[in-house]
Amino acid sequence: MKNNLYGMHNLFEGLRLIRQPGLRRYVAVPLLVSTVFFTAAIFGLSHWLEVLIDLLLGYLPAWLDWLRYLLWPVFAVAGVLIIFYSFSLMTNLIAAPFNGMLAEAVEQHLSGQPIDTGGWKALARDIVPSLLSELRKLLYFLLRALPLGLLFLIPGVNIAAPFLWALFSAWMLAIEYVDYPMANHLLHFSEQRRRLRKRRLLSLGFGGSSLLMTMIPLVNFLAMPVSVAGATAMWVHELKGRQQDS
Repeated sequence: MKNNLYGMHNLFEGLRLIRQPGLRRYVAVPLLVSTVFFTAAIFGLSHWLEVLIDLLLGYLPAWLDWLRYLLWPVFAVAGVLIIFYSFSLMTNLIAAPFNGMLAEAVEQHLSGQPIDTGGWKALARDIVPSLLSELRKLLYFLLRALPLGLLFLIPGVNIAAPFLWALFSAWMLAIEYVDYPMANHLLHFSEQRRRLRKRRLLSLGFGGSSLLMTMIPLVNFLAMPVSVAGATAMWVHELKGRQQDS
């Protein structure tokens, strides 16, 4: 429980950090991209949520038809999770190079030690590697999300599917955002996941809090820069010193 709450604390720390005078200029582009995509997500929600819920409920067997009204709220939450998480992926894909610079600036602010990643001059150079990193995370996501999505189609099992999807989304968001400060230190994707697994409850607490933030209208415009800053704080305070852990 303490780890989960501390994961949430890091998100609030991110909200505090992006308001610091020396960090505000790094927030502009991620905030703009986040605003555009989450506005689209809200409109997408109004059009596609009912369709998605009807699709999920359509796989209920006849003998469970009496559960339809009880399950509608559960599948509604699942639909919201799926839609907003999908838009989160697209948002991070576009803003990846700028998120890396925000993570660098936040870490310097917290540690007082410079990180030589090249600054603005390296932004153009890092665009392709950043996009490739996002595509690698997308592949990792798809290889697990597709089998998990099939659980929605299995009668009886699909009752638990929304809860499993929520846990998976929280884990993926932790991976997504902690990647930025870790990548600045050239840590491979496998090493990033290993460190997060060592602090699984902390990671799920942070990712779950970030997921919840993406689902709150207007507040979700801040979700990406706040999560990048919060993940960097979690890296500095909790994960950075674990290079030698086995």
